[in-house]
Amino acid sequence: MNDMEVRLLSPLAGNDVQTEIVMTENIPPQKDDVKASENLQNDQSTSHHHSHFHLPHIRIPNIHWPHFHIHFHDRPLAGEPHPERPFHWRLYGCEAVATAVLMIIGLICVILLSAPGTMVAAYLAQHPILQTGLCGLGFGLAGTAAAMTPFGKVSGAHLNPSVTLAFMLSRKIVWIDALGYAVAQIIGALTGTLVVYELGACFASWRHLATEAHYGATIPDTNISIIYALLSEAGVTGLLIIVLYWLAAHPRFKRITPWIGGIFFFLMNPVTAWLSGNSANFARSLAPALFAGEWTNLWVYLLGPFAGSALAVLAIQSDIFGKIHLLEARLVNFGHHGRVPHMDDPHFKHAPPEHYDAYKAHLESIVTNRASGPSAEAE
Repeated sequence: MNDMEVRLLSPLAGNDVQTEIVMTENIPPQKDDVKASENLQNDQSTSHHHSHFHLPHIRIPNIHWPHFHIHFHDRPLAGEPHPERPFHWRLYGCEAVATAVLMIIGLICVILLSAPGTMVAAYLAQHPILQTGLCGLGFGLAGTAAAMTPFGKVSGAHLNPSVTLAFMLSRKIVWIDALGYAVAQIIGALTGTLVVYELGACFASWRHLATEAHYGATIPDTNISIIYALLSEAGVTGLLIIVLYWLAAHPRFKRITPWIGGIFFFLMNPVTAWLSGNSANFARSLAPALFAGEWTNLWVYLLGPFAGSALAVLAIQSDIFGKIHLLEARLVNFGHHGRVPHMDDPHFKHAPPEHYDAYKAHLESIVTNRASGPSAEAE
């Protein structure tokens, strides 16, 4: 007895949408793998005349139907996880790594652009508006880079507890997965900031620059009331959520969703960054604050972004901006119907859930013929 894997590609959901199912069952292995492969190809060609399904690629189909059912119906990023699979560790782990990438690239950009000891910062000091805008652009593009990694493509690249909260309030992710994402984002942010911090152990000049830039920490302006910083964080986060939602829900523009962060913060930073630093992300503010010792007003970056996210969802659901129908809790690599992609091929698409019964029946016919072996072929 052995456990094998099946990967089935089928154009069930449209012109370019395929489905993948990974299942196992104890079925006696064939004595001759080459002969088994030939039998399987014959089964495919025979079944093609009796079904509209086209199977261009199959790994030996040994199927355990309960696993098939769970895999097909487990849709955590559509707010419909399978009851037997409450935790999705692959999503949480990938989100943590992607957030670490965001912090490493983003903090390095901010330090190089703002620390007085760098040549770039010395030049940009004469153009403070441009300097502030470029800091936003750098951190925004860091989010793009994180989203384009295999880890971001698997998790959907929320990279921000405020984004995850918005998805949860929209019922595109359940609270337990939202909590897993938030913890992963904080762990990833701490890990990424630790990497930036440890660079100072290798390069004394870097430690000096990072200290001058407060490790990229977001700090409210002490010359104005803290309420203005709170309102700024809420407003910027709310606007960010609305922009992300509109793009992610739009069939034509959803592909530019992971690219919008750089443009957004490049435009917003010169307007509001002087108030609070334009974090819009609690994990992004928490991690540098730990290393820079800037704890005083950290609550602003928790309450402000969360309030802005909630208000944005309320506005979206009231149809102020028209009908915005989001299919899954993703900002990148769309079209998985809420399922968890595989790391080895994050772009691999799954069929819609309504095709479950027909697809299962077709697979059963293949497995029946496959298990019959040479006798079925002779008939």
